[in-house]
Amino acid sequence: MRHLYLIAYDIADHARLRQALHVTRDYALGGQKSVHECWLNAAERREVESRLNDVIEPIEDRYFILGLDPRSTVDIMGIAEPPADPRWFYIG
Repeated sequence: MRHLYLIAYDIADHARLRQALHVTRDYALGGQKSVHECWLNAAERREVESRLNDVIEPIEDRYFILGLDPRSTVDIMGIAEPPADPRWFYIG
């Protein structure tokens, strides 16, 4: 079963920043700069965390993976449009 997560990072080095971007984009459905929305199952969540741990320098960089409550609703601001997600997603 997949759950929605926000993955965000703050990475000091540009090369590591690009690597982290590639890791998260492998799983992301959307995002902006260094915050990405990802539907992950338990194995994928562990894999993302492991891959990010391989990229970051723990003394200089930070990341977090935040699980979102599936009961929450989406609030939009400005000229944004509500998401129109299909009943299922193909990730491959």
